[in-house]
Amino acid sequence: MSSIPQNYSDEKALVDCIQRFFSKHHIGKLLAKCNGTKEKGVSSVSLLKYKLGNIFVGRSMYLQQRTGSFKEGFSKNTFYRFLNSAKTNWLRFTSLLAADVVNNDIKVLTDEKRKNVFIIDDSLFSRTSCKKTELGSKVFDHTDMHFKKGFRMLTLSWSDGNTLIPVNSSLLASAKDTNIIGPVKASDGRTLAGKRRKLARTKAPEAMMTLLDTAIASGLDAGYVLFDSWFSNPAQITAVKSKGMDVIAMLKKSSRIKYEYCGKMLNIKEIYSKNKKRRGRSKYLLSVDVMVGKENPIPAKIVCVRNKANRKDWLAFICTDTSLPEEEIIRIYGKRWQIEVFFKTCKSMLNLIGECHSISYDALTAHVAIVFTRYMLLAVEQRQSNDQRTLGELFFFLVDEMADITFCHSLRILMEALMASLQEILKLSDEQLTAFTTDFESRLPEYLRNALHPTPQVA
Repeated sequence: MSSIPQNYSDEKALVDCIQRFFSKHHIGKLLAKCNGTKEKGVSSVSLLKYKLGNIFVGRSMYLQQRTGSFKEGFSKNTFYRFLNSAKTNWLRFTSLLAADVVNNDIKVLTDEKRKNVFIIDDSLFSRTSCKKTELGSKVFDHTDMHFKKGFRMLTLSWSDGNTLIPVNSSLLASAKDTNIIGPVKASDGRTLAGKRRKLARTKAPEAMMTLLDTAIASGLDAGYVLFDSWFSNPAQITAVKSKGMDVIAMLKKSSRIKYEYCGKMLNIKEIYSKNKKRRGRSKYLLSVDVMVGKENPIPAKIVCVRNKANRKDWLAFICTDTSLPEEEIIRIYGKRWQIEVFFKTCKSMLNLIGECHSISYDALTAHVAIVFTRYMLLAVEQRQSNDQRTLGELFFFLVDEMADITFCHSLRILMEALMASLQEILKLSDEQLTAFTTDFESRLPEYLRNALHPTPQVA
């Protein structure tokens, strides 16, 4: 009799979880919509399913083949051809999948009054072999203000404040030819591969609008778009507003970026110095209304708050929804921190950087999309495991039943059970039990005594 491995149940649960995710969100149909099909041989869904779950096993394909634990019915060449395919539109795939996850899994668990947001940010996608990696570049990492080798992974995500869902991304190379380290392959600009590489050489503010357009076309919507000071220039703010969404962003303290305030064009430092600050323990220091943009200016509200890292410094936020209260602007912008946690999770837990060693830009794009799909799978499982509303009707029946039992009634039930136990075990007489009850109630707070003996209401 063959022995069952110790982690057999865990592997079976993992396979069932991935299979359930693929079936519910029709991954095969989404791949077909994005040209992710094969004419013959192993299906693309099988290859994607293996790549998706491989990180949870803890062994790469190479180690699985060396140890004899590789049980798939395809070769490594088939697998790498799938990743290197230039015709699969991974940008559209993750956008369509994110829209399906949000609309069918997340929104049903979210109150309609909650403010849903798009979050845009970038993170360093480092590469050590940039001389051989296609479009490998020296990119500026504004976290530590140094140039590093690799790409800037510009990412668009959706959030309801509880769950973050990555929507799409683009690995941005340097727009300057002098900063390109790796080879630049010629491609037809009309093809998907050509458009993908053209987007990679686009500046981040312009690429951001492409990611937003793709997300909206896929069926996603949000009331606000959040981003940090790296993207917050008037052209980007007005461009996002023209798409029907409001912007909440941190402002640069630049003397070159100006806003119309009281009929004058002033930068944020001049606006801050001309106004009296709120005193005391206010949540914000200053709030003013301005006009943003040159050709078609739009109204906006600038809110200044104290920098917690440096009490002598201050930060400024801009919001194109002037009806939104200042405290609400600060609260909604706080949701932007979720994308930093997302980047940390992808790099530390989902092996975003170290797993793929391919030098093809198409393969790197596919790898990032698959890592995003892994995160969506985990986000859905986490939300459904922690959110009580996923328990279905049983949860609501229990809630309704508990609501019928008031606090006073519950307290009287406990007291009656206590008295019955004392009389049964200690064999107390009625006089002793009455004396004990009177002494016990005299030691209780007044609101508990009132709950035990409620005053009858006069009709």
